[in-house]
Amino acid sequence: MTQALQDRLRDLLGLTKGAGSDGAQAHETPKAAAFLMPHGQGPHPAVLYCHAHGGDYALGRRELTKGARWLSAPYAQDLRAAGFAVLCADMPGFGDRQAEGRESALAKAGLWQGRPLFGQMVAAQLAALDLLLRDARIDPTRIVTLGVSMGAALAMWVAALNQRVCACVQLCMLANIAPLIALGAHDRHGPYLTVPGLLRVADIGRIAGLIAPRPQFVGLGADDCFTPPAARDPALVQLRGAYGATSKLQISISTGTGHMETPEMRASVLRFLTSATASKDKGKTAT
Repeated sequence: MTQALQDRLRDLLGLTKGAGSDGAQAHETPKAAAFLMPHGQGPHPAVLYCHAHGGDYALGRRELTKGARWLSAPYAQDLRAAGFAVLCADMPGFGDRQAEGRESALAKAGLWQGRPLFGQMVAAQLAALDLLLRDARIDPTRIVTLGVSMGAALAMWVAALNQRVCACVQLCMLANIAPLIALGAHDRHGPYLTVPGLLRVADIGRIAGLIAPRPQFVGLGADDCFTPPAARDPALVQLRGAYGATSKLQISISTGTGHMETPEMRASVLRFLTSATASKDKGKTAT
């Protein structure tokens, strides 16, 4: 069932069959990316950091090092200090890829061509994942996806489609699309997120559930207009159902918080990352 759903989702995204990491062109190199390494000898755990949207098309991958209004602080320093390598690639229409076209134009062309813009973004993230998997300095068993808002959607989809991702952190995103449409709240999202026919197959909570039983952290603001309770709560029910009675799913809902990461979320994320990527050798007794 899981494999069949993953295959159907790849089809909806227009991902290439028989390519690299479940849809990326084999050995494709991200077109514009920041790749940061921690101090010390590897192989290192790594974070595939997926940048957000926020209407700031110039920012793109620079969110990692410069921060953004939806972050409590830039992630680069915290992740490197915790011993993680970090890779962040510009998505189509963002950062150094703005010359490819505006979001609206890219989304329309992609729909006409049968390659939704969101599918192109997922493919770009899968190519970045392939780069991490091929790098001898990286421990391929300890790669985590992480993102906020649009970045969270990408982090979640990549982890759902590729079992080589060991854990996922998604912030300010989890909400089912069908209830958003019923509320009229779906139009807050940009056209990039449109995946034709998705709701005939699955909604967001079920897709996030494909990550189970691997560790997953979900951070949400209780007052986030992008994740209203009527859309958030059904997704959480589906996600909790996929994990059952396990501690591998962590959910944090911040009271009085909108569409942004809080310092408390950041602290929780860093603890989660350390736990989720703990070396398999730790805790073993010599014999």
